[in-house]
Amino acid sequence: MKRLQDIIASVEVLQVVGDLQTEIVALNYDSRRVAAGDCFFAVVGVQSDGHNYIPQAVERGACAVVCERLPESPAEGVCYVRVADTNAAMADMAAAFYDHPSRELQLVGVTGTNGKTTTATLLYDLFRMLGYRAGLISTVVYRVGEREIESTHTTPDSIRLNAMLREMVDAGCDYCFMECSSHAIVQDRIRGVRFVGGIFTNLTHDHLDYHKTFAEYLRAKKLFFDHLPKEAFALTNIDDRNGRVMVQNTRAAVRTLSLRSMADFRCKVVEMLMDGMLLRLDGEEVWVKCIGRFNAYNMLTIYATALMLGQRKEEVLTAISTLQSVSGRFEYIRAADGTTAVVDYAHTPDALENVISTIEEIRQPDQKLIVLCGCGGDRDKTKRPEMATIAVKYADTSIFTSDNPRTEDPEQILRDMVEGLPLDARYLKIADRGEAIRTAAMLARPGDIILLAGKGHETYQVIGTEKIHFDDREEIRKHFANRK
Repeated sequence: MKRLQDIIASVEVLQVVGDLQTEIVALNYDSRRVAAGDCFFAVVGVQSDGHNYIPQAVERGACAVVCERLPESPAEGVCYVRVADTNAAMADMAAAFYDHPSRELQLVGVTGTNGKTTTATLLYDLFRMLGYRAGLISTVVYRVGEREIESTHTTPDSIRLNAMLREMVDAGCDYCFMECSSHAIVQDRIRGVRFVGGIFTNLTHDHLDYHKTFAEYLRAKKLFFDHLPKEAFALTNIDDRNGRVMVQNTRAAVRTLSLRSMADFRCKVVEMLMDGMLLRLDGEEVWVKCIGRFNAYNMLTIYATALMLGQRKEEVLTAISTLQSVSGRFEYIRAADGTTAVVDYAHTPDALENVISTIEEIRQPDQKLIVLCGCGGDRDKTKRPEMATIAVKYADTSIFTSDNPRTEDPEQILRDMVEGLPLDARYLKIADRGEAIRTAAMLARPGDIILLAGKGHETYQVIGTEKIHFDDREEIRKHFANRK
């Protein structure tokens, strides 16, 4: 429990109506979950305005309200605090309410379009192997030490984020590795959080339904590095054309990595097979249990990060050689007849091309490649034809199907994907994802490769507003069970 006066100390307050000595039990921005003694934040969102729910929050027991517009008739016994930006105030107050837990951790943020989950997760695994307690905040799962918490967003809201960081500190965690999404950055979810390091993976076409332009998407990512403290490090991939742009205004100590040119940290792919690859990391050779040049970047990134966090090179290389690939990221499943399915989360044009290019490097001339992919509904429509173009460019047969159609017509999404494809392109349109996977398994000959792209680790589909159970890995295993 904290006094309101104490947790708004760093907030620019425009007006106060009520008593700032009010004791706050908890923070909340969802009026449906408010309980007696809570401070309610009236957040202006994309789809709803929290100011409309102030009466419900007060009725449920809120003793304080932080808002951008005061209600016409303030309730007795409730303290109202007017601010310019509720999201920013909520982040600052959440950090103060939980006693600034990020200051007691070695917190590293990872941002970029692709590779965030793999990088953050493998860093978490690596540091646990090195003997540390660690936390993880990722698209797939949140972890406090060994305890798993269901992930609802790539980066949680500022209240939940600070609550989890406090839980990590109390559990004795030394480090936390965290994905920082572009949405979270511009919505101030990570405001008031102290990072000891930031990592830039790459920047490609994604989330333009939200950011509208690529320039705005880039600006959102760059803000993360602009706000890093001078004591932190900023590790950037200079093989990406935006790698140097990301860190041009940062106060942090900039370090670079590359597979193609001179950099602080370098890597070369020496050999690649289906079950792993041999890398040369800063002159030392190490065998890793993942494949693809995109994974070589991931391995180089975690190696460089570990060294910047003070770990010994020999111990880091040994640990890297034992790391397992992340669930749903180039996860392969083999049938008894040698047919292989690769399940990957690739849902952007660049990620899809990276995965297919990796398969192209290892597949034999007599192996057919069947690519199954789709595009999410109610999301960036401009990438739909790009995804289809990439699939037909490489695949012997492409199957276009549903991803998470949400409230869009799945058939319309498929029409958007195939618009502009050449007349001789070889593809099928099957809106039902289960049927599409069954068809891919039927078309595959012994030894062929099937790429199931877009869902990866996800165990559900969002159809309409309903989330139903669906797992690409379960589906393909079911069809592979009958192959001899």
